[in-house]
Amino acid sequence: MLNGLSRRSPGKGLTKEAEISGKYIIITGFKEVKIKDVRILFGHIHEKIKGSHVQLFDANLVAGWEHLYFAALNALRAFKTGLNISKDLVIETLLYASGQDQIRKAVEIFGIKPSSSHIAVLIVAGTKTEADETLKIISNLLQGEICDEVLNLDEEKIEAIKKLFNISDMEVEAASRGESLEKSLVNLVIEHAALLAARR
Repeated sequence: MLNGLSRRSPGKGLTKEAEISGKYIIITGFKEVKIKDVRILFGHIHEKIKGSHVQLFDANLVAGWEHLYFAALNALRAFKTGLNISKDLVIETLLYASGQDQIRKAVEIFGIKPSSSHIAVLIVAGTKTEADETLKIISNLLQGEICDEVLNLDEEKIEAIKKLFNISDMEVEAASRGESLEKSLVNLVIEHAALLAARR
C-alpha cells in the first residue's frame, strides 16, 4: 500500500488501486492503442458501462499515477462540498488533472485523440468487483496492452509537462528538497492542479 494505493498485475502490465471517499478506483495505462473515432469509443463506453465512471487521458501529459490519484481525490471532494464545475465526475477529474477550469480546454489538452496511442485510464466505481469488471470492458474496447509504464516520466514528457503547467527549472530545483527531478515535478503538478480548488 502506497499513499492509499495498492499495486497488482492483471496479466501483463500493472494497475494501481485505492479506496477514496467510499469509492474504489483503478489507475492504469495502455500502450499501442489504435483509436479510429473518439466519439464512437466513448459511445461504446457509455453503452457498456453503467455503474462506474471512466475517464481516458492522453498519457503523454500524465505525471505518473499520483497525478490522476490526486485529480480523482480533488474531484470527489469537489462533489462532496458542492464546488464542482461539471455535473460529471470524470469531467471534474479531467479539470483537476489539467489544472483548468474550462471543460473545453481541459478536453483539448488532456483528452484522447485519434493520434493517442498511449492512454491513461481512471476508473471510479462503487466496489472492487465493479471496478474490475469495468477494467475488463475497457481492455476489450481499447484492444491495447495494459502497461502502466506509459504513466512514467521521461525527458520528453517532463519538458511537455513543464511547459503545460508553466513550471520553470528553478521551481523544480527549489521544490526538490533532496528528491529526484521526477518526484519534484510530480509534486509540483499536483500542487498546480490543486490550486483549481482555491480559485473556486
